[in-house]
Amino acid sequence: MIEKKFNFKDIFVLDLANNHQGSIPHAMKIIDYSHELMEKYNIRVAVKFQFRDLPNFVYLNDRQKSENKHVNRFLSTKLDWESYSDLKEYCHNKNLITICTPFDEKSVEKIIEMNFDVIKIASCSSKDWPLIEEIAKTNKPIIASTGGLLISEVDDLVSFFKHKNKDFALMHCVAIYPTPDNVCNLNNIRDFIDRYPNVPIGWSTHESPKDNIHIIIAKSLGASLFERHIGLRTNDIELNAYSSDKEDLENWIKAYLRTNILLGNKERQPATKIEQESLNSLERGVYVRENIESGECLHKKNIYFSFPIKKNQLSSGKWKPNIKSLKNLKKNEPYLEKDLEFPGASPDVPIKKAIHKVKAMLSYAKISLPNEFSTEYSHHYGIKNFFQVGVTMITIINREYAKKILVQLPNQYHPSHYHKKKEETFVVLWGELISSLDDKVYKLYPGDKLTVLPGVWHNFKTEKGCIFEEISTTAHKNDSVYRDNRINKLTSTQRKTVVDHWGTYQIDDQIISMDFDI
Repeated sequence: MIEKKFNFKDIFVLDLANNHQGSIPHAMKIIDYSHELMEKYNIRVAVKFQFRDLPNFVYLNDRQKSENKHVNRFLSTKLDWESYSDLKEYCHNKNLITICTPFDEKSVEKIIEMNFDVIKIASCSSKDWPLIEEIAKTNKPIIASTGGLLISEVDDLVSFFKHKNKDFALMHCVAIYPTPDNVCNLNNIRDFIDRYPNVPIGWSTHESPKDNIHIIIAKSLGASLFERHIGLRTNDIELNAYSSDKEDLENWIKAYLRTNILLGNKERQPATKIEQESLNSLERGVYVRENIESGECLHKKNIYFSFPIKKNQLSSGKWKPNIKSLKNLKKNEPYLEKDLEFPGASPDVPIKKAIHKVKAMLSYAKISLPNEFSTEYSHHYGIKNFFQVGVTMITIINREYAKKILVQLPNQYHPSHYHKKKEETFVVLWGELISSLDDKVYKLYPGDKLTVLPGVWHNFKTEKGCIFEEISTTAHKNDSVYRDNRINKLTSTQRKTVVDHWGTYQIDDQIISMDFDI
């Protein structure tokens, strides 16, 4: 059974802190408003409490009088545990996520008793290892704020949670209230995302409540959860400089929602009809420079490009040498696509198109290659079928030991075969690989490995694209035996194109009538 992880994505964490002023009715009004926001904007809202085992949390000699400004605030807004439990249940009854920040071990115990959804570690506790270790003993998801931590200390925290197999998220945070612009360092969000893959990263905000640019930037950098202190003004209650009232909070959420719309899809989308029509209206068309007879080919001497393009006219972007005219045309007439015969595609086109896709995948996965390597484009059922059956193999080294980088484009398949001599291990670097060994299917993700011994039938494919290392003993020519005997009958050049580097100037020479049907 696969463990279900907590979904940290797009949660708005609304921190009650001491804004409830020790008043249950006032806290309930804030919770009611949090629920209204959830319903109005169709967002995921979490209400966050803070627990301290008062008065025991405060040193005995400081309870009556202390120079620390926080002592009186904590003691004066103290609630009993039963009241906190009632407020937590009030949140759950309104389908709000409940989060609680403990500042001592007794509070951790109470959080478990009350069954909060998530435990939050405050920035001031992010080096309090006795407390962190107590939190790690629970089975609760964890959100850890990182205000004031050096990157080495964040590394320590992440390593600890991973070692303990905790379900956790990190919050970039600056513990200055309110936070001035020059110390926000929002680029830390992007750095966290790159440094800690698969760990949800958020922004715990203490800037002026009127300022919404921070959530716009944080979301754009990839943050997936957002925290703000909230409160409600009354005749007797005034908010501090970093807590949001109703208007501030709604403007903050609206800024996030608009950012979502502006960011749109990560994947490149086709042009909308409106955009395409706008682009088409600015295209140049291909016109006759001098009279041309039927059967003549278009070339630079008998065409010219001019704006605007006419309906159904050949555009400058579609022009290529050796297009043939099917009718006599007079000077300055437009070339209409229906009056032209286009040359057939070169047999190497699938490979040349694939090269651009392979390079883009390697760049996307941040995988660098050395200056010298050879590339094999395997096309077991013909080049024209390369995008269905094929793989790009990049040989880095082939000595007593060998290393290749294999790239499969989405939905490519490599047929079943075994090696007579070579032993190889696949290590997935990016994407998802589905491999079958002696008909047992394995699904591999980044970091997973699979060893294939000589004589073992295997194949591999991917649905969304995959890059993986093949670390092996020496790779020999003609060492592969395929289950489909028709492939075994092919010559090496019929089922693969091998070039130096990417083969920019070699592919044309390699492609000789090798496209075939089997």
